[in-house]
Amino acid sequence: MSHEPTPVVAEPTAEHHREPLGIGEPAPRISWKTTAPPGWTQQAYQLEVTGADGAHRTDWAAGEDSVLVDWPYRPLASRERSAVRVRVRGADGTTSDWSPALYLETGLLEPADWTAHAISPQWPDNDRRPPMLRKEFPVGAQVERARLYVTAHGLYEIEINGRRVGDHTLAPGWTSYDHRLRYQTHDVTEHLRDGDNTIGAWLADGWYRGRLGFHGGHSHLYGDRLALIAQLEIVHRDGTRTTIGTDTSWRAAHGPIVSSGLLDGETYDGREEQPGWSSPGFDDSGWSPVDIVPRDPATLVAPTGPPVRCTEEMAPARVTALDADRLLVDFGQNLVGRVRITVTGPAGHTVVIRHAEVLQDGELCVRPLRDALSTDRYVLRGEGRETWEPRFTVHGFRYAEITGWRGADPHHDITARVHHTDMARTGWFECSDDQVNRLHENVVWSLRGNFVDLPTDCPQRDERLGWTGDIQVFAPTAAFLYDCHGMLASWLRDVAVEQHDDGTVPWYVPAIPGGPQWTPARPGAGWGDVVTLTPWALYQDSGDTGLLAAQYDSARRWVDLITELAGPSGLWNDGYQLGDWLDPAAPPEDPGAGRTDRHLIATAYYAWSARHTAWIAGVLGLDEDRHHYEKLAHRVRQAFLDTYVLPSGRMTSDTQTAYAVALQFDLLPDPAARTIAGDRLAELVAEGRHTIQTGFIGTPLVTPALSATQHVDTAYTLLLQQECPSWLYALKHDATTIWERWDSMLPDGTVNPGDMTSFNHYALGAVAQWLHTTVAGLTAASPGYRDILFRPRPGGGITWAGAAHESPYGRVAIRWELHALGMEVHTTVPTGTTAQIEWPDGGVTTLATGTTTSWRPERHTELPTPPAPHD
Repeated sequence: MSHEPTPVVAEPTAEHHREPLGIGEPAPRISWKTTAPPGWTQQAYQLEVTGADGAHRTDWAAGEDSVLVDWPYRPLASRERSAVRVRVRGADGTTSDWSPALYLETGLLEPADWTAHAISPQWPDNDRRPPMLRKEFPVGAQVERARLYVTAHGLYEIEINGRRVGDHTLAPGWTSYDHRLRYQTHDVTEHLRDGDNTIGAWLADGWYRGRLGFHGGHSHLYGDRLALIAQLEIVHRDGTRTTIGTDTSWRAAHGPIVSSGLLDGETYDGREEQPGWSSPGFDDSGWSPVDIVPRDPATLVAPTGPPVRCTEEMAPARVTALDADRLLVDFGQNLVGRVRITVTGPAGHTVVIRHAEVLQDGELCVRPLRDALSTDRYVLRGEGRETWEPRFTVHGFRYAEITGWRGADPHHDITARVHHTDMARTGWFECSDDQVNRLHENVVWSLRGNFVDLPTDCPQRDERLGWTGDIQVFAPTAAFLYDCHGMLASWLRDVAVEQHDDGTVPWYVPAIPGGPQWTPARPGAGWGDVVTLTPWALYQDSGDTGLLAAQYDSARRWVDLITELAGPSGLWNDGYQLGDWLDPAAPPEDPGAGRTDRHLIATAYYAWSARHTAWIAGVLGLDEDRHHYEKLAHRVRQAFLDTYVLPSGRMTSDTQTAYAVALQFDLLPDPAARTIAGDRLAELVAEGRHTIQTGFIGTPLVTPALSATQHVDTAYTLLLQQECPSWLYALKHDATTIWERWDSMLPDGTVNPGDMTSFNHYALGAVAQWLHTTVAGLTAASPGYRDILFRPRPGGGITWAGAAHESPYGRVAIRWELHALGMEVHTTVPTGTTAQIEWPDGGVTTLATGTTTSWRPERHTELPTPPAPHD
């Protein structure tokens, strides 16, 4: 007697939390993934929430929903713990077992929950040395559990009884501090002991007080005093509670960190360590008192995404002795993080670590760092082997120059530690072309290096800002590769609170002074549109309508501002614009002066954002708004057609970017016009010898526009070009990340002499989305991958390709391979979704859930050959 396998439900998740401890949502939405036999569909589900007052089960709810399902119970209170389980029933009557439980716990949800104050050392205003703070306290009755709620003005690390709490780096991160300051929650039950205990804190400038930005930067942007806010809450086994909060009973002192800055690096003097300072019994009679400084607890918010952590360690690939006292260390990968060293030597000996992304003439090339010193110093205490790593800085580097090395084997005693927001990896790509694989890997590394608590443009020089245009073009790629929804949701909230009253979106967020070009902010097409396009891109990946609701007002205000600026004409043809930023034809002194009319680009984005705002309103059920923005989008589209598209079908800017924008933003009147535009785009690419002729705006659009108009071979030839400017050109120079400029390194191997030359910028890596959707052929046909379209389009001599994505429903994957007589496609379709293959010849195959192998005979009898390389 055979039994059909029953469906299995994995442990559910809450919102976009990887670790749901100290969450800020009193009614978190719940998601789950089911594995079931092919053809099985969920007909109903049941949720169980178990808390202090017992278990509560819902009735069976009819439906197929399993992604971000509404909380089934009363809203949770602060500090409340719950266990959530799910079970499902199929249309065939089979019922799963209960899933494993998700354990979640809320943080401090109300301002009144905070009794701790922000405390700062009573030091002179000119004393900028990072402090340590401490507090001894007794613990009487046995501890049932203990939670530490903590944040800072500046950066912090906490120790209890001599042991570090957590593994977060650069906490609490960078938000719009005046409006939103994140706090973190730690389970510190195991840190406490009966009797005397001590909590200690390291503080440093970070983004709050440290030097930020270009043109020499600015310090004290949010305040001139570092401060700690810490609230330790202990629940005892007898039911009593003890709270230890920051107040004037704490003590402060200088520690061994002499100076620390995100741009300049950290100096640490091991001789000034105070052993035992975070343990009971330490004599702090010589320490200073602290003051209370203002902080409105209503501005304290729980995280929506994961913290920054060390996610990988890398040993040196090569070590070269430059002279008797200097080592040059090549880690083989341009990364973001810091160097850990183990050294021996006399007390007072100093080891200096300098960082750079590239070399020139065999030495570090630090000119591209501009005013970022990126130098760490360790002064030895002189007690045998000493291991040290900076605490409160990160650098962008592949190479490190170490002066004063006194270690043993540098291959073992020098380690690069990679740091970024600890997001779950969700997307993968691979194909038969090793160079394309390396290109994709470079995109991944640039994402990792620039997702350090917020999405930055670059991680190394005196900038490192949350540029809106960069993430606007890159968000679809990012959402495929990593679960960045929680992190970007937090950043988008900062964008909304820093949006000007008139609707202007800052060029970068958090906004800091940037000189007359950037401050005060002006409305800029492609950059400000982050408020309409990025929430939609995240929604397409996750199906999260809550994010759309949270950001809708921001999106609407942006489009309304442009409507006011454009007036009755429907054309956004006035004001400062960056255009197709870093078009290779633009002069170095004016990167926005590309080939394409800036106002053509601006009006195209105006129409595209209006359409997206209509779509968002439709999803949210705001029918009146939807109708309004649909009419607006149609009017702007017609104005674009009348002004920028000639009767011949050519465009007033006869450029690749102009045609790609018009095609991808649906700004052409009919299929015939699309064909003309696609043909002309392909001609322009060929006339450009299949090198890149586009900047930040056009580059993500040109390959999709080509493949959408039956010019996939041209798109592949463009992709595989190796001469400058091209995606693969950088690989000839051993690039391991995506560059800011196509020629950040010149063909002769020297570094571009311009002062805007980053070797780690993800924006031009947005082509990876085309690798996922067209080369591999994996596309979400509806939000959240509820419906999946596999649409591979082979070309370029690539004989096989594959991609996988961990969707809200489970793993989606495709791998295709060309054979002499046809095309073989292997697919994985998760339970709860539908899927089809759309073959290159136009045929369609409907797939069952599970893993399937499909075959399609092809007319050709031999494998395609790669295109001839251009000289």
